[in-house]
Amino acid sequence: MQLRVVTSQPWDVKADVLAIPVVGDPVFDGPQGELDRRSGGELKALAAFGELTAKRYSTALATSGDLSAGRLLVVGAGEAEKLDREAVVRIGSSIERRLGGRKVGSLAIWLTPLSDALADGGATAVAELVARGVVQGTYEPQAIYRESVEGAPPALDELILVAPDDDKADLQKAAERGVVIAEGANMARTLANRASNDVSPEVLADEAYTIARKHRLWIDVIGPERATELGMGMFMAVGRGSDNPPRMIVMRSGGEGEKDRLDRHVALVGKGVCFDSGGISIKPAERMDEMKMDKTGACTVIAAIATVARLKPGTPLLAVAPAVENMPGPHSTRPGDVVKALNGKMVDITNTDAEGRLILGDAMTYAERLGATHLVDVATLTGAVARALGNQVTGAFGQEQRWYDDVVAAGSRAGERYWQIPLIDDYVPDMESWYGDLQNAGSAEGSLVKSGLFLREFVTRPWVHLDIAGTAYFRKATPYAARGATGVAHATLVELALAGAR
Repeated sequence: MQLRVVTSQPWDVKADVLAIPVVGDPVFDGPQGELDRRSGGELKALAAFGELTAKRYSTALATSGDLSAGRLLVVGAGEAEKLDREAVVRIGSSIERRLGGRKVGSLAIWLTPLSDALADGGATAVAELVARGVVQGTYEPQAIYRESVEGAPPALDELILVAPDDDKADLQKAAERGVVIAEGANMARTLANRASNDVSPEVLADEAYTIARKHRLWIDVIGPERATELGMGMFMAVGRGSDNPPRMIVMRSGGEGEKDRLDRHVALVGKGVCFDSGGISIKPAERMDEMKMDKTGACTVIAAIATVARLKPGTPLLAVAPAVENMPGPHSTRPGDVVKALNGKMVDITNTDAEGRLILGDAMTYAERLGATHLVDVATLTGAVARALGNQVTGAFGQEQRWYDDVVAAGSRAGERYWQIPLIDDYVPDMESWYGDLQNAGSAEGSLVKSGLFLREFVTRPWVHLDIAGTAYFRKATPYAARGATGVAHATLVELALAGAR
């Protein structure tokens, strides 16, 4: 897809479709009034009919009259004071997805209404976020296993961003950055959406090898024998139950232990359960098919380090993705088994369906051994977070508030929402075990907080845990996204790493 920024007036831009964002109630004066006049009053007529509204992500297709574009697509952006970066990304996506099934080669989007309303970043931010949204909007998971998909978003030949009176070069650079971030998010989505009989731990490791070679990243993949020798008892407690052996995937940009501009060696750690049956503590049958998505955290960190390498090659960064299948079988861990973690703690496994925290614990310990000074883990960890926050807000924990604030600031730049969940030490006694240092699961009360407290036992550095169990995938399509993996947290991780790029 060719991407270009033009500083012409929107009515002079030639494209198959011109998208016009409407912020607040339609007012037909100024440039919006001129667009209506040249369309032969089509916009006013749509508003009078009730087809053109300010409701966010609502859309209306219209004829273009004397305009240079073939057709008009009006998209509601909501109230100006409520427009934020997340909404701008989703407006870009909703424009692209509204054109599903249409023959569109060139799409032009008028940025000025969004630039005027967005309080944070102006035209440069809008160019990046809209371009990112359009590319994410092209994503169609049905295409993974089908040769053709009816009604799929159009494969654009050209995206034209229309920004009269703005700096063309700056906006072009920003938009290109947005495209790269979106392509990384779509990579993570495809890996996450692929079926479990397609992506085993070994296949995920092979995919990581391919990505590492393409982007000149260092990679090491630890198999079960070496993991056992290293003492990764929690990782192997989960991984040994499946005929598909586990893989601890380690990727690095920059030199071993090298610090970035902010004196950090950041590690991104992602949960990679390629299928989660629950193990001996088996899950109910309902929605078990969704458990192929339990590898989303691993897919996200693999994609994020590749995206950073595309934007700022050589930026010091570590990605660790423990990949397993959690299955019942003759070699599976049983409730009541006690294992020794990589950091030496004895863990009483009371519930084999609380497996994500086990593999993450050993992965974070290993990341610290490789020189990590700051850690972020990303995981579809608990159903409790989805029940508490739904599918629009990611739950987050932090050890050292300053590091947590850095991560959330990166999320703000990325247009992603987080809500801090406290680590309450009063709950720690509930996690004590007669047989080990702690148990991996306990009572339902406060279980979300306890999941974070468990993970905290395996880090000694500044650390943030992002529980994406609610936000990792949508069960039904929205105006701005297909059903399936969302790519959540990818942009946050990229922004976090790039903050330290030289």
